[in-house]
Amino acid sequence: MGFPQPQLRAVQYLVNTSTPAAGEIHLNRALTVQQEMVTNRFTAYAQVEPVATLPIRVAQTGIVTGLKILPGATVETGQKLAELTGPEIESALAQIEAAERGAQTNLWVAQKTLAIAREQFTTRLVTRQMVLQAEAAVAQAQAACDTAQAQRRALQTTLTITAPVAGNVLAVTAADGQRVSAGETILTLQPRDRQWLKAVFYGADAAAIHVGMTGEFSSAGGNKPIPVKVVAVFGALNPDGGEAVGLAAAGPSPGWLNGEFGSVTLQGAVRSLIAVPTRALILDQGCWWVLVRTPQGDRPQPVTPGPSRGWQTFIESGLKPGDQVVVENAYLEFHRGISQNYQPPD
Repeated sequence: MGFPQPQLRAVQYLVNTSTPAAGEIHLNRALTVQQEMVTNRFTAYAQVEPVATLPIRVAQTGIVTGLKILPGATVETGQKLAELTGPEIESALAQIEAAERGAQTNLWVAQKTLAIAREQFTTRLVTRQMVLQAEAAVAQAQAACDTAQAQRRALQTTLTITAPVAGNVLAVTAADGQRVSAGETILTLQPRDRQWLKAVFYGADAAAIHVGMTGEFSSAGGNKPIPVKVVAVFGALNPDGGEAVGLAAAGPSPGWLNGEFGSVTLQGAVRSLIAVPTRALILDQGCWWVLVRTPQGDRPQPVTPGPSRGWQTFIESGLKPGDQVVVENAYLEFHRGISQNYQPPD
């Protein structure tokens, strides 16, 4: 007749039980299903990871001294980590200091020349043009002096290596007393406020996750759930078919620790779906079915299950409000008479 095998078995059962025995209706009790509002939820394993690490590099060639910090240590913003010394540093300082002394001498000479020019201008021994030239020379000498002082302060600042942000030391790649070159990394920091959650969601509906969705992260340590929001969707499936998502705390700094893990649940769209007891669902030959009670008897109905909540499963398609679904012994009734259709192998 062209019907699926489950329908054939159910029809045979209905024919054979046209006059049910006492108590049969109670055993195959049906429930009238209705629509309910359900929020689509996405749950996945999540772990705290650094958004990025921060390498600490030296700006000058020299010898590292006072580097006592160890991997795993916690540092605060501005904390002194090490210093740079050595012949290269001393030579650079000597050159800058000599340039600064020369600039100060030139400024002193220019200022004296200007004072003399102004005094002679009152007695008509020099012209106004000569006074203006002396003033320009003073301004030029002052600028050169300011530049030399700024260069000295900048060099001295680079000789003291400090933590630019608060965080944890991930690695130390230099030793105390080691000679390093300009631009070389001596340690790596993980900024304290640059951490996020990394989660991977699976399933066909994972494509509905988008930036801006909100939810909660529950740490495996049993701490209070932390409100989170989606800040990045990578848009490229992992080799195992999962969708990677980045999440940040929706409120103040949560005090996450690198490597902390737990589960994250996102709130999706609110939909109106048919709710049925999960025990009413029947799996047969890779498809899901329910038994719908009609005036002609119970008939199999293919359905598409959706999210579940407690003892209920919401149906994406296959049912409508008001349908009566068998909830007691549905699986037994669905497969009643299967032995009559069974053919032993050759």
